[in-house]
Amino acid sequence: MPGLRAGRSVSVQAVEVGAASIVRFHALVVRPDDDDPDAIIVGRPDLGEFVELPSVCGEVIRLLGEGRRVEDVEAAIAAEHDVELDVAAFVEALSDLAFVAEVDGRLLSGSEPAAVAGHFARVTERHVRWVFTKPMKLLWLAVVAAASVTVLTRGDLLPRHQDFFWSDYTGLSVLVNTAFFSVLASVHEMMHLIAARSLGAPARIGLSTRLHYLVVQTDVTAIWGVPRRRRYRVYLAGMASDVFLIAVMSLAVAFLPLPDLAVALLRAFTLTALLSLPLQALIYMRTDLYFVLRDLLRCKDLFGDGLGYVRHLLARAVFPFRKRGSPVTDPTAELPAHERRAVRIYALALGVGSSITLTVFAFYGAPIVVSALTHALAAIWNGFHGGPLLTAVDAALLILVEGGLQLLFLVTFVRGHRHWFHRRRS
Repeated sequence: MPGLRAGRSVSVQAVEVGAASIVRFHALVVRPDDDDPDAIIVGRPDLGEFVELPSVCGEVIRLLGEGRRVEDVEAAIAAEHDVELDVAAFVEALSDLAFVAEVDGRLLSGSEPAAVAGHFARVTERHVRWVFTKPMKLLWLAVVAAASVTVLTRGDLLPRHQDFFWSDYTGLSVLVNTAFFSVLASVHEMMHLIAARSLGAPARIGLSTRLHYLVVQTDVTAIWGVPRRRRYRVYLAGMASDVFLIAVMSLAVAFLPLPDLAVALLRAFTLTALLSLPLQALIYMRTDLYFVLRDLLRCKDLFGDGLGYVRHLLARAVFPFRKRGSPVTDPTAELPAHERRAVRIYALALGVGSSITLTVFAFYGAPIVVSALTHALAAIWNGFHGGPLLTAVDAALLILVEGGLQLLFLVTFVRGHRHWFHRRRS
């Protein structure tokens, strides 16, 4: 799933800009805002730092980029736009975002492009642009349509829950199916990365957590430099690849003379891929379809603002019972009207969806995992005391997979929420 993060905090030295100063910027993206004709988006893709500014600021950046002095730019803006703008203060503000490389020939320390290095940096736009051409889209449609017709006319090809346990040994089935899911997730995230790269934006793949889920995500913050209508390619590329793999595997099972074991493995792979698709519809987490919804609603941070509004509602609910404290202010009050409405409705979905998901996990998911690990440990103990050896090995495989995933979740969660633990220690 794509992950859009806020820009990193960058440490740069304080800069003094005078009237005669000449400024050089890093490579910046400057484009019109998708919603406001009087605003622009300015950003540094290699840092993932983007801001919304009045459109006149784009002219300021262009003139400064031509090597003009600060005072000359101020005069030009005043003459052309009838606006008095403190260009020196504007440059100092941009330097805080690490947008400024040099002032008067002096390199700003900390502003060098030590940015987030995108994975597979040698893969450029020209290498992957063909993946999203019209012939490839027609191929995708043809394969998916053929698979859909085949599955609808042959009911035996419909995935069943029994396909998950393709072996009599549960641990072996879980191990191999987890490997299938890892391959699927890798392809899914690579498609996000390739889609971002096809638009000239860097991207990076890593681990993260969503509620109780361990997820692989692609950081594509740099696509803020791309108009909204082109960003949907990045959001939907992973799901499109999942659907394509499901279609290919279904056609292979239907028409290729494969051994029974190969058929069983392909059906398990197909089921694994199919089960991953509904997770992307959980818009109360930052899933692929969440980002689609966010852009359709023209919100800049639907999840963050929605979470802030949920906290506001909770704080307002307990405020009458507090002895001290100032009245709770609404964090959505300063948002544009269309964004405020969308955030408040989304906050309901976020609060209800997260509560239901965590409740189901607490009463069903967690006990199932604990019970499975307990039975596996008992099987291993029996194996050391005369019980079936293969059953003990199978149980060890289950512990290896499930225990490893839970441990990886904890490590990733702690690394992603270090500020929580630092705050508590302080």
